[in-house]
Amino acid sequence: MALDEMTEDLARAAAQGDHRALGELLKRIEPAVLRHCGRILPFRQDAEEACQDTLLAVARNIGRFEGRARFSTWLHIVTANCARTTYRSLKRRAAEQSSDELPLQKPDVARVSVIAGSRLDLLDAMEALEAEKPELAQALVLRDICQLDYNEVAEQLRIPLGTAKSRIHQARKYVQGALGDAYGF
Repeated sequence: MALDEMTEDLARAAAQGDHRALGELLKRIEPAVLRHCGRILPFRQDAEEACQDTLLAVARNIGRFEGRARFSTWLHIVTANCARTTYRSLKRRAAEQSSDELPLQKPDVARVSVIAGSRLDLLDAMEALEAEKPELAQALVLRDICQLDYNEVAEQLRIPLGTAKSRIHQARKYVQGALGDAYGF
């Protein structure tokens, strides 16, 4: 999610308490946030919900943005976390409904595209990874979902570069194993 320098400047001003800058910032980032959520969540409605959650999280937490890294990096993390939270919330709601209304099995291939189904499987694998090894999940999200380079991942997690690379490798192996036969692994 590459943002121009004007957006980065708005973020710094908003972090300092400038409410006008915050309003402008939210308008500018909304399309990019929606696209990013759409890459994570397979259904547009879900991506829109995650986008709104992300914008709300940015508005509430902009004061925590310290400006050490680029705002776009911070926004990637917030967006990925909100999208994953939206997915968990949707799963929880589905589990609360009766099995007659909404089956809890794999997506019906007649109604869900292959891409959407594979994203759901990946989100399930990521959820399992996060439950078992959250430090690996953080590194994988930053590298493969937020598309940060290895140095940026290490910087964000405040760990050595070699440790970041190792966590990403281990996380990928875990997810690959979780996806297993359905994806030819």
